[in-house]
This record gives sequence, C-alpha cells and structure tokens, in this order.
Amino acid sequence: MSAALIVRHRVADFAQWKEVFESMIPVRREFGFTGHRLYQDPGDPNLVTIVNLVRDVDSAKRYAGSPDLRSAMAKAGVQGPSEVFFLTEVNTAAY
Repeated sequence: MSAALIVRHRVADFAQWKEVFESMIPVRREFGFTGHRLYQDPGDPNLVTIVNLVRDVDSAKRYAGSPDLRSAMAKAGVQGPSEVFFLTEVNTAAY
C-alpha cells in the first residue's frame, strides 16, 4: 500500500503558487512521490488542499522537512501555517 501527505494552506495568488508547485515535481519524485491531487475551496480559490501520493510516510516526512520545500513555499506565497497530515492507505475503491 502507499501513503499520502495531505497539505492545506492559504496562498497569496493561486496561479503563482501553482507554477512553483509544479516546478517541484522533480524534487517530489526524488522523495518517492508518485502523484498528487490538487483541490481549491469553492468559495476561496486561494485556499488549497494537496493530496500527495507517496510510497511511504518516512519519505513524505523527509520531504516535508526539506529546505527545498521551505524555500519553494516562501517563493510560492504560502501564507501562515499549513495543516499537514501523514496517512497510510488501508483501502482503495472506485465507484
């Protein structure tokens, strides 16, 4: 099974943030990430939730503490503290 790193935060400008977020794909791959799902709050497009898919929680934690991520978040205009969750998958279903 895989794991997930879920992050929710406010950004100053979604388009600017997304550009920086996408530029980090190679870095996330190096940390064992396999993909992501990106969501916006329907009432506030600058409130962003990212579901990052990763091979294991330890890889996700290493990425979350990396200087590359801190630098990218500052450049992307992340405002305030992020809500961060590390999860291990137990089941997947499609309907």
